[in-house]
Amino acid sequence: MSKRDELIARYAEALRTKCKVEPDMALLTKVTIGLGPSIYNADSETVAASDPAELERVKKNFLMKKLGLADGPALDAAIAEVIETYGKSERNKYRAVVYYLLVKHFGKEGVYA
Repeated sequence: MSKRDELIARYAEALRTKCKVEPDMALLTKVTIGLGPSIYNADSETVAASDPAELERVKKNFLMKKLGLADGPALDAAIAEVIETYGKSERNKYRAVVYYLLVKHFGKEGVYA
């Protein structure tokens, strides 16, 4: 099993146990691949949900640039909802899991088709 496959399995487990969501493995794999080498770095692999600057980066770089969504309060609300789903007390929120939940929230699976 490759390192990437191990990480994808870890993200799927996080979705099942922490978020109570059965993952679409094909989509999770594509989201993970889309993150490139950042998944192998302990710092960039996770989202610091308590850092407003980090959440702003998620909004600008992922929701607006990658998914093509227009800026607005709906983006901030969706990020807050995903963080709540993941569990605010969960210290390490995997970026791939957060992005996967955001893709599902906005119905943007077509971006990864």
